[in-house]
This record gives sequence, structure tokens and C-alpha cells, in this order.
Amino acid sequence: MKPVVVVHGGAGSIVKEYEEGYISGVSQAALKGYEALKNGSNALKAVEEAVIVMEDDPHFNAGYGSVLNQEGDIEMDAIIMDGKNLMSGAVSAVRCIANPITLARLVMEKTDHVLLTCKGASQFAKSQGIPEVPTAKLITERSRERWKKNLAPGSNPLKLQLGLGTVGAVAIDGEGNVACATSTGGISNKMVGRVGDTSCIGSGGYADNAIGAVSTTGDGESIMKVVLARLILYHMEQGKTPEEATDAGLDYMKTRVDGYGGAIVINHRGCLERDETMDIVSPPGGSTNSASKCQGLYQGGTEIA
Repeated sequence: MKPVVVVHGGAGSIVKEYEEGYISGVSQAALKGYEALKNGSNALKAVEEAVIVMEDDPHFNAGYGSVLNQEGDIEMDAIIMDGKNLMSGAVSAVRCIANPITLARLVMEKTDHVLLTCKGASQFAKSQGIPEVPTAKLITERSRERWKKNLAPGSNPLKLQLGLGTVGAVAIDGEGNVACATSTGGISNKMVGRVGDTSCIGSGGYADNAIGAVSTTGDGESIMKVVLARLILYHMEQGKTPEEATDAGLDYMKTRVDGYGGAIVINHRGCLERDETMDIVSPPGGSTNSASKCQGLYQGGTEIA
């Protein structure tokens, strides 16, 4: 089995001035995941490493650079899942954590639970030795300016949400194990305590060695209503290709709840798909098939040596 890792930086239009940063960010994330696989790490480690890169990059709405809620604070969600045993860990509405995806993995490996939220997640992080990061160190000027604009009378929060999205990764390792990881800061000026699709198993992501792995992005409330990640895998179980299954899931979400979004998908044989129902997809990142990489701002990407 040839190892493959695919990453995405969210679905939505990107402000032209940030394109270069997005391309660089997803490229570095894909390379980090690839290096993990090349050095013998499993798919779970590869997706975690890839997402950490994007959580640390201020261009993305995850970790450092997350959007702000109504009160001007950061609340982040993340999920990680191992397709080998269906083990999963997730956190929601967490604050003062640099890398929520790592905390999600600790929930999976160190507790009997799947999801920890808010205060409980923070207490668990402290017990595991994860350092608390002052909120001010996670807030970028771009996020603060967007928050202020959304507070202004007559503002259009949906317009200011453009270019923001969940980040994620899916991978398959040399032994045929698949995994997914997804992380986000949510939506701008959301209500305090709002939790989106990302941390909900089957919505923000799902992985099963018997089928494949999915990481989603887009309209969180719509994704939750149709349980998009698991829906796509269901269609693959019924014999559809990753492309057909992704199209079916996104089409259903658009038809049924008028929801928009995107997904990266890999099946248990290493075939992959990137698809979306937005006008433009943020850099969907790279694959590592036969030691090649690909990247791009638009659906399909561009292969590079």
C-alpha cells in the first residue's frame, strides 16, 4: 500500500492578498504529513502533524488565527479518528490551547470518552501537561478586525466569513490504516458556546479502514444536519467511487438543507477525491502518492515534483 496524505485549508473564497500564504501553509502541512508517513509513522500521526502545521499558521481559522466569538474570545473545536479501531477523540469550545488536535488525540488515547468540552477539556489539558496559552497570543489582528467589522450596524457576517474554514487531513499508511483529523475556530461572531460540526463524529470527520476517511468543511450547521462525513462513506459502502460518493453527499446537503461545503476523501485503497459546492475551495493541499505532492487553490490542485 502506497501511503497518501491529503490536506485542506477550508472551503470558500480567498482574498487575493492571502493566496500565497494559503498555498505555502497547505504545502507545508502536506509535507509534514508526508514526512511522518515516509519515516514510518502511522496515518493517525500523519494527519495530526499536518493539522498542527495549519493550527500554527495565522492564515487558517484554527488554533492561532481562529475567529472570535461575540465576546471577542476564541473557542475552538477539533476531532481525530483512527480507522483501524474506530477510536476517536474530540474537543469543543476550548480556549487557551495552541493545538486542539493534539488535545483531541489525548482524549482518544487517555480517556474512556470521545468528546470533552469547554471547562472539562481545559482541566484535562492541564492534567496532561499541555501548556495554557494566553488568549491574546492566539488572536491575530486580522481576526480582531473581522470581529469589529461584524459588530458594526449593517455588517454582513457571511461576507466577512469568506476565506475562513475548517482545516483537515486524511491519510492512509503503508499498512492500509486510514485516519482523519479536523480543526476549526468556528464562525465569526458566533454565540458563546456554539459548537459546529467539526467535533461531532460523523459530521466533521470519520475514518474506517473498511471504507476510507473523510474530513469536511463548510456550513457547520448544515453538515451536522446530514452527518456529511459518514454520509459520504455510506455511499462508498454502496459501491460508489470517492468522487461519486462525495458528489452525492454534497448534492444531498445542498438539496435538503441548502447547505454548502467541501470534503477531502480517501478510500481504503488509497484513491482520493477533493470536492466542494462552494465557488472556490481554499488550498486543498497535497497527496503523497509515489512520492509526489500536489497543491492548489482551486478544486483539483496542481501536481508538483
